[in-house]
Amino acid sequence: MDWGKYIEIAAVTVGGLGLFLFGIQMLATGMQNAAGDRLRRILEVLTNNPIAGFFTGLLMTTLIQSSGATTVMVVGFANAGLINLSQGISVIIGANVGTTVTAQIISFKVQTIALPFIGLGGLIIFFSRRKQYRYLGEAILGAGLLFLGITTMSAGLSPLEKLPLFKSLLVQFGAFPLLGVLGGAVFTAILQSSSAFTGVIIAISMEGMITLDQAMPLILGSNIGTCVIAFIASAGTNLTARRAAVAHLLFNFIGVLLCLAVLTPFTDLVLKTASSVTRQVANAHSIFNVANSILFIVVLPYFTRLVSHIVPGEEISIEIGPTYLDKRMLATPAAAIGGAKKELLRMAMIASEMIGDVLDIFVRNDLKKVAHVEQMEDLLDGMEKAINVFLAELSQSPLTEVQSKIIGSFMSAANDLERIGDHANNIMQLAELKVEDRLPFSEQALEELRQLYEQVDVMLKRAIQAFELESKQLARLVLVEDDQIDLMEKVLRRAHIERINTKRCFPASGVIYLDVLSNLERIADHATNIAQLVVEDF
Repeated sequence: MDWGKYIEIAAVTVGGLGLFLFGIQMLATGMQNAAGDRLRRILEVLTNNPIAGFFTGLLMTTLIQSSGATTVMVVGFANAGLINLSQGISVIIGANVGTTVTAQIISFKVQTIALPFIGLGGLIIFFSRRKQYRYLGEAILGAGLLFLGITTMSAGLSPLEKLPLFKSLLVQFGAFPLLGVLGGAVFTAILQSSSAFTGVIIAISMEGMITLDQAMPLILGSNIGTCVIAFIASAGTNLTARRAAVAHLLFNFIGVLLCLAVLTPFTDLVLKTASSVTRQVANAHSIFNVANSILFIVVLPYFTRLVSHIVPGEEISIEIGPTYLDKRMLATPAAAIGGAKKELLRMAMIASEMIGDVLDIFVRNDLKKVAHVEQMEDLLDGMEKAINVFLAELSQSPLTEVQSKIIGSFMSAANDLERIGDHANNIMQLAELKVEDRLPFSEQALEELRQLYEQVDVMLKRAIQAFELESKQLARLVLVEDDQIDLMEKVLRRAHIERINTKRCFPASGVIYLDVLSNLERIADHATNIAQLVVEDF
């Protein structure tokens, strides 16, 4: 057995696959940055219209080149309660079509344009001063690397044609489609990208080593394997998020079963779409996903009920954007002020929940809630802007002196609540750093953080209650508690610095501990600001 030959095949193939995956990542990053706002915000415009959700999923997956990544975003939004199950499923359906774009592009003869794309992208990045052009260059360079990766893989895999074992395996896939589906699912799960595995199949087809009959089961299996990412992301999430992950698997699994039932006529149809196996493979991937998507869009209400039956429970969702801000109330300032107050209280509850979540992440080293916190932080940012715009418009109306003062106080409260969300987000990022760098924390240090959090939590909730009831008595209690928290923070800070100086604490862990203390103390300061508004303006 010529081991040197096998090593050479493996080295070239793995190198080509690496170029392909890195090219996909660079292409996606460049396109996302060129697009401007973070793609997660696209999901915020979803409506109950399944067609809108479908095209949202298609667009996002076309940009980030991963239906699995889009589904993970859907799971995150569902876990945050920002979208319901029907919306999430419609996005997932669109994502499955979006992921076929890569296969269509690379199925054409890309060998001749790979190096020009790399050269053009590199020149744009090197000579451009504007970020927007550099992002575009990054996308072009990524596409070139993607094309070069396919060409390299194709060359590296070509010797496999002479191996009897490889030929026998492909024959088995053609004769026993279920075996091919299983193989495609496993390899896609390992690569965590159906686009990457489809790219490997296309690379093999470029060398004429596989027929469409042999490729079809592998393509179908890749659609099941890509569901693994979403399942991992849904672990420990809420009901809607788990349902979204199950819907992703059912959608692809049922589609594959239906296709297997009509595999021969479906293969015959695909054979008529192109003369080369490479193009047929790409077309089969696209036709399957488009047909499957159309079918499930039509039966979406029934499919949603099926998923809800399989994963039973009561679905809880949070409205995206403002709930109580109705511009028709602007003509009645008293009613508008009441609506703004309700929106601020809703905002306050979300901010309070965020703090509890981030401390849980920090103490338990459990990053499952990170997506949830990110969505809440985005939601708070949007609510703060919406409240201030609403109040600014209200301030143009004829108001009493008291009403004008209240509007100013509400704007300040919205800013304080948004800043609380920012500090909670800071603690989450510190938690991620703690986990990624495996920084040790003693039980004593974690217990101290828990104690400070409990005091801050009580204080914030009391400030919210004082705001809701317009109670000066409760607000004054908050002002007293702020002094106590300031003192507690100083005591804990000095004690911890002493532990660092006496080498009883790992220095990097000590820095993070002090940053968490600082963020909790600042959250208390913003709660004090809200209480101060009640004392002075109500």
